[in-house]
Formats: sequence, C-alpha cells, structure tokens
Amino acid sequence: MKGSTLAQGADTSAAGQVRGRELEGLTREELLAAYRLMLLSRRLDDKEIQLKNQSHAFFQISGAGHEAVLVAAGLNLRRGYDWFFPYYRDRALCLALGVTPLEMLLASVGSKDDPASGGRQMPSHWGHRRLNIPSQSSCTGTQCLHAIGCAEAGVFYARAAQSGAAGAAAEAADAVPTHHPDEVTYVSVGEGATSEGEFWESLNTAATRKVPVLYLVEDNGYAISVPVDVQTPGGDISRIVESIPGLRVLRCDGTDYLASHATLREAVAHVRERKGPVLVHAKVTRPYSHSLSDDEKLYKTKAERDAEARRDPVTRMRDLLTSEGLATENELADILADVEREIAAAAEAAIQAPKPSPDTALLYVFSPDVDPTALELITEPQRQGAAQTMVSAINATLRDEMALNPRVVVFGEDVADASHEAALETVQGKGGVFKVTHGLQRQFGGERVFNSPLAEANIIGRAVGMSLRGLKPVVEIQFFDYIWPGFMQMRDEMSMMRYRSNNQWSCPMVIRAPIGGYLRGGAPYHSQSGVAIFAHTPGIRIVFPSNALDAAGLLRTAIRCDDPVLFLEHKHLYRQTYNKAPYPGPDFTIPFGHAAVVRDGRDVVVFTWGALVQRSLLAAQQAERDGLSVAVVDLRSLIPYDWETIAAYVKRTNRVVIAHEDQLTCGFGAELAARISDELFDSLDAPIKRVAALDCPVAYAPVLEERILPGSSDVLKALRAVAKY
Repeated sequence: MKGSTLAQGADTSAAGQVRGRELEGLTREELLAAYRLMLLSRRLDDKEIQLKNQSHAFFQISGAGHEAVLVAAGLNLRRGYDWFFPYYRDRALCLALGVTPLEMLLASVGSKDDPASGGRQMPSHWGHRRLNIPSQSSCTGTQCLHAIGCAEAGVFYARAAQSGAAGAAAEAADAVPTHHPDEVTYVSVGEGATSEGEFWESLNTAATRKVPVLYLVEDNGYAISVPVDVQTPGGDISRIVESIPGLRVLRCDGTDYLASHATLREAVAHVRERKGPVLVHAKVTRPYSHSLSDDEKLYKTKAERDAEARRDPVTRMRDLLTSEGLATENELADILADVEREIAAAAEAAIQAPKPSPDTALLYVFSPDVDPTALELITEPQRQGAAQTMVSAINATLRDEMALNPRVVVFGEDVADASHEAALETVQGKGGVFKVTHGLQRQFGGERVFNSPLAEANIIGRAVGMSLRGLKPVVEIQFFDYIWPGFMQMRDEMSMMRYRSNNQWSCPMVIRAPIGGYLRGGAPYHSQSGVAIFAHTPGIRIVFPSNALDAAGLLRTAIRCDDPVLFLEHKHLYRQTYNKAPYPGPDFTIPFGHAAVVRDGRDVVVFTWGALVQRSLLAAQQAERDGLSVAVVDLRSLIPYDWETIAAYVKRTNRVVIAHEDQLTCGFGAELAARISDELFDSLDAPIKRVAALDCPVAYAPVLEERILPGSSDVLKALRAVAKY
C-alpha cells in the first residue's frame, strides 16, 4: 500500500495506518492534485457558460457532478498509452489525461487552433491525437462499437508481434499507431445511452471475444428530462448486465473520490491483466441542466435538486480534505485562486485565437493525401487464365490484397469458411452467402477473416474503431437491403470522422454490399438499390462495377484508398457469362471517377451503371436498326463521377438518356440530369429522359418485378423518344 502522507508528513502510528486504508493508500499530494482537477473541471464549465452569455461561445454542456469518478478514471489509466472513447460529460477525465484548459476553450470559441476539430465540432466533443482520444460525435452510444474495434485492433497488433508478423504489418502501413500488449480501451456513456442498440451490440462482442474494454456508465439519473426508471427496467443498468457471461460488473458512488478511485483501480487492473471486459456503474449527479438549451427546473423537483446539491463531488472532496486535516481553508483558497488564474489566462488566449478561414469549409471531406482518381491508377491488365465471373474476380482481388497488406481484415455475417476452425478439417466452408469470400479464412486464418454477429451497426462500428488504429477493414453487409441498421454509423461516424476532426482522424475502410434485383424471388427485402441516399452523404466514395474486370480494378483501388468506400456488387451480375474476364493480375487498378465508354455513338448517349449497362447495350443494338447511333457510358464510379466524359458526350450527341435501377424520384439520375441541364443546357436538343424503377418496392411475383424494374425495352423507348424530339 502507498504511504498515506499527511499535511505534517508520514504518520506511522496505528491511527495513521487506519487512515491510510481509509484514504485508499493515496498521498496528500495525490488527493490535492485530484481535487484541483475536479475544481478545474467545474470552473471550466462555469467559464464556458460565461463565454456563451458573452457570445464568445455558442454551445455549452457541462460535466458537473461527474468529476470525482472521471478524475479517478483518468488517474488510473495511462495517457497516450491506453485509448479513450469518452462522451460529452467527460471533461474531468480529459483534464486528467492532459487536455489543457486552453485547448478546451479553443473548442468553445470555435478556433481554428482547437486540436479536437479546428472549430468544426461542438465543444466537449473530445478528440486529441497525441492522447489517443479519437474524435467524438454527438450521437449517444455509437462510440461503444468504435471502442470494441479499437481494442480488437490492439489485440490484433499484439498477437502479430508475438507471431513475428508485426514488422510486416508496420512496413505495410504508414505510421501504424503504437500498441501495447496490456493497453486498456475506455468508453463511457450516460445511463440514457444504455438504451441505445449500439451499447448492447458492443457488450455482446466485448463478452464473446473477451475484448479488453472498460465501460464507465455515468448514471446521473436523467437523460435530459427522462428519468432512468422510465427507460431502464428497474432503473439499474448494472443489475441487468451483470448476468452477461464474461463481463465483470462493479459499482461505486461516483461522487465519492475514494470509492471511485478504488473501484477504477480494480477495474483497470482486471482489464489490463486480460481477464475480460469490465463495466463500472457509477452513480453521479447533474447539478446543472443537461445543457444551456435545457432548464431542469421544468422537470426536476426542488427536493431532487437539493438532494443532488448535498452529493456534489467537489464539495464532498473539499470536506474530505479539511476533515482529514489534509488541507487548510487557506490552502484550498490558494488552489482555487490558482485555478481561476489559469482559466482566466486560457479564456483570454482563446478569445484572441484565430477563427477558421471560410475558404477551408470544404477541406477534409476526403483525404488530402491519397487521390483515388489519379491517372496513375489507369493500368493495363495482365490477363491470367480463362475468363472469370465477377464473384471469382472479387475473391481473387481480396486474396491478393490480403497477401500484400497484412493489415487487411475481412469480416461480416457468414463471410468466414467456418467460425469454429476445427470444422474446416471436415467441411468445405461457406465463405459468404454468395461465396465471394470462400477460402480466405483457410488461407489467412481466423484472426483476419471472421464472422460477426447478425448486427449491421456492429459490423460497421467495429470497422470504424479498427480503421482508427491503422487496420484496413473490408467488411460485408450481406444484403444491401439490411444496411440501414448501420446507416447511422456510416452517416454520422465513418463518413464524418475526417471532416469533424479537421483531418486528425479518418476511417479508410471498405463496405462491400450485394445490391439490386433481377433475381426472381428477391422481393422487397433483397432487391433494393438505394444508392442516392449514400451519394447524399459527404465523405463516402461509391463505386458500382458492371463486369468482372472493373470489379477487380475498382476493388483494389478501394482497398488502397484513404477514404471510406461503399463497394456495390450487383447480385444479378455475380455469375453472368457476358461480363466475365480473365483475372487482370495483382497490380491492376482503375481510378475512381473515370467512366468506361462501352459503346460509342453519335446520336444519343445513355449514362448508366450496374445491371442497366447490359440492358442499355441491348437497347442500343436494337436502336441501331432504327438508324440511331447510341453511345453507352458506364459511369461505374458514382462518388466521384466522371463529369468530363459526361460533358463530352452531351456535347457530342445533344441527346441524353440516364438509366438506373433505383427508383425514379430522387434517384442519382436526377442529380446528373439537374447538373447537365444547369451547365450544358445549350448543348441539349431534347429534354433529358430518365429510365428507372417505379416508385415502389420490388415485389416478389416475377410478373410484378418485371413491371417495376427497368428493362432494355424501357431504355429503347426512351432512346426513340429523345431521338424524335
């Protein structure tokens, strides 16, 4: 036990030893330092409120009432060594880890020098590259899955080091983050966020995979105005989760620093020793309203507020110090004065700090370092063997990229050959419902190819956490129709990470998704093509190959890209004979934003992608019998798309048809038509015609599906109409 050094030095008497146990072995200096951090956190909240009232800040949300357990967590964990996914109440934790008051106030005033976001994200949404705090969003609970993926990446690197593969992994990456075999990943949520599905999905994986994660549930009793007993059965989340096998659950009074310190010390040691994940349920208070946009007097009684005031952690810590004779009133007054001087200086510097230039508004939607549209990516295929289907081409490309880059990991529902690897001695293996990943686990092992729970947010959220640590996840969503549970992770986390962190963090990863109809029996939930929704999401690159050759080249570019990529694979095209091609070799790449002119023509042009490429070619051949010369341009890359080729063919033919499988209303074709009309109106000799699916789901009966989805006859009809105008 540490010595219990008191105000007058070490006390070795029996009474002194008892006091030492009562103080959890902490010295006077350690307790005073903890008090100063708690006071610093509270006074920073007060200063931000003042800055908001003076119109220097524009939002404020406090960590008041949470300070004791957060300082205890910060002082038991290791800054720049462990990893942290805090939520917006965690000011005291971040101070303990080394985020400075000036850095926090730079975020408050929206300065370009704010290290968390450069003025792009709200204050108290923590992020700090040097301290291993990835950028946090406003979405409650989503960070739980990032923490799982982050911790899994740490385990991956540790095992690679043990096996001697770490050197290869580091060589294959630029600046792979440092990892430690006993690192802990911390994630915190309020009691309200424990109602989110991502919280439960993360617990599922943490327990089944024994991920070294420390959860801290900071239970202040209210999610804005909703009390915990209204949203949590029994009002006690730890009672509910303590039956999860493999999860250790600890509880503490989070307003009592000594109790919090003892609990966090035990929790951190358990995780650091690789005994499994721990959840600490800390009861805290919220003496201030949820944020400055909220007034808790509207829903909290005076009795509740008075009870909270009696449990204020800063007051309780002050009382401990004075009652134990660890500090005099004058010493505490000196600490307060020192804190206020530090905050005043930081506030003055923050107010004077420069704001972001308006010219930087578009920076960092995508990577400034790797350009997937570069002409250098145009390569000649080195054709190998007989013609292959698209499935085979994708499989071969994954094999080559995994062999080249040991950081590539592949996971999703059913993608492994067998979850229990011993079974591979007697079974052929699955490798995905479409067999796209078949054999990858046999070749690269279960550490790099593995099955996920049936939970799309889990897949994408964990991949976000892995990519933050330098891994390259290539994940599969089994059917595009089921991508929607993961949409929040894609829209608010994956796509936003680089932008909101001002290029401090990013999520270069690939999401493979089988998409589309034209397979009998697909019905409403296996035939969707909602591409435009993702095209409306800044920060995601989208590619959609129509043949085996393009699938290989575009997938390789996607894996080597520095941005998140949605790689769409049309199910109907997986095994067609007309789009087969010999494998183009391990170095073949196709740049994004470069369309393929699959048929030249002078009278009308069809811009298309996916399954409509072949249907448009058939329509063009039929139109040729009418004397029409029709060009067919396969965009194959939608974000970005090839505007130069589009413009060239609009000017050449003066007549345009846009054909896609998605619904007509608000489909991606509407964007192309609008831009062509806006920028190339003088080159048009006829209105632009769009060919698309009907504005309804795809029905099960083949006769209905054929009516709903566009076919070559629909494209031909549009070609004739445009030509006759």
